[in-house]
Amino acid sequence: MTEWLTNNWLSLAVPFIVLLAFIVVAVWARRIFYNYLDRLFVKIKWEGSEVLLQTTKAPFFQWCLLIGAYAAILVSTLSPQSKVLAGRIIGSIFIISLTWTFLSLAVKLLQLYLQKIKAPFPFPIALISNAVRIAFIVIGVLMLLDIWKAPTTPLILALTIGLLVAVLASRNEILNIFSGLQLAYGSLIKTGDYIKLESGEEGYVSDVTWRNIQIKAPDGRLILVPNSKFTKTTVTAYRKPLKKATQPFHFHTRLHIKELTGLKAKNLTELANILKEVPDSVVYYHTHSFIEEYQYLIPQPANEFALWVSDVIGDEILAEKLSNIDTFEFSTIGELRERIIAVINDVLSKRGDERTAFEGREFHFIKSVSVVLTTPYMAHDLREFVEALRKVSINSIYFHIFESRLRLHRGVNDFSIWFQDGLDERELADKIAVLDPYNYTIEDLRSIIIQLIEERIK
Repeated sequence: MTEWLTNNWLSLAVPFIVLLAFIVVAVWARRIFYNYLDRLFVKIKWEGSEVLLQTTKAPFFQWCLLIGAYAAILVSTLSPQSKVLAGRIIGSIFIISLTWTFLSLAVKLLQLYLQKIKAPFPFPIALISNAVRIAFIVIGVLMLLDIWKAPTTPLILALTIGLLVAVLASRNEILNIFSGLQLAYGSLIKTGDYIKLESGEEGYVSDVTWRNIQIKAPDGRLILVPNSKFTKTTVTAYRKPLKKATQPFHFHTRLHIKELTGLKAKNLTELANILKEVPDSVVYYHTHSFIEEYQYLIPQPANEFALWVSDVIGDEILAEKLSNIDTFEFSTIGELRERIIAVINDVLSKRGDERTAFEGREFHFIKSVSVVLTTPYMAHDLREFVEALRKVSINSIYFHIFESRLRLHRGVNDFSIWFQDGLDERELADKIAVLDPYNYTIEDLRSIIIQLIEERIK
């Protein structure tokens, strides 16, 4: 061993000296180079300077060390085949280190700058970062294959086919991204806008992403519209800010079930006497429910008592008096009952009970069983309210317009109360409160209320 070292010390010393020289030069060069960069970045105040310095400072020394090791191998006495093998190994390590460093640097700089771009929606940073990583890895693999003299054509062909397949498979996502960029830089839609699509979807824009537009519908549903579809449809946007209510308005509806009581009257005396004893639900059925059921008749009957007195008893004078009773004037069923009985008794006191209904034509008393249901529609402002009002059933409108007078005993409807108490819209509340229900059908009322609200929010 000693003899071999004595004879070959020069062949060992020269590569070692070369490697040591590169280490010294690497330490000196890194200090000089990075001190210069520090001064330069202080002057230009580049935001990515800290990222660049932290990411490349350690690998820079490693690269110098690998170059020194390669130079030492070149001046060594190794066989040409060994030098080629060692050079490829060192070159592979160098390429791997270089690829990883620039990959990390590129991703960090992308994340730094993409976060600072102002747009209606956040950029898909993770997707872009992954695409950059894949690009650097592919370049690094191709360089490694070139170092080892491996054929790169099959890999390039496979990558091309894979890229085409990926583009075809994600063509919708790509269209959404480009459409999203169009929306972003065109400032077409903003969060908080109330929009209506050609397809019928409508509501407030709750979020705009690089994939879709998120719309919160008046009934609480969350509608997701892909950006590519959104840019191809007709959109109506309302950007006028509206006052939010202190409490949202919940639309309710109700169902009425008919129930026979078994009671019937063949003359006016029996009609008045039975009316004194029946529950309020019976009086409600023959007045409020009767008006709702026959609202499309012209002229509209006031109550079923008047209709029976006219058609069966044949007393047109009493029928006219009963028809003149304004059902919606009374805040309680009890008051309405007393008024009907008083009108009948007044006629009986003057001329007695002269007429009797034929068998089978008696007045049958029916009870109304009411079931109140919650609908999915609610409103936080006038725009949401009018869009929900377009969709609710006539039963819901009747419940809030007419039945509210009996429930609240305030002689006013639910809509007007919410407009005044929740939105401080006293003028609009008064306009709807004074609407005479005798002059309109339920659908007419719906249209009129919608028209009044739309005039208010223009």
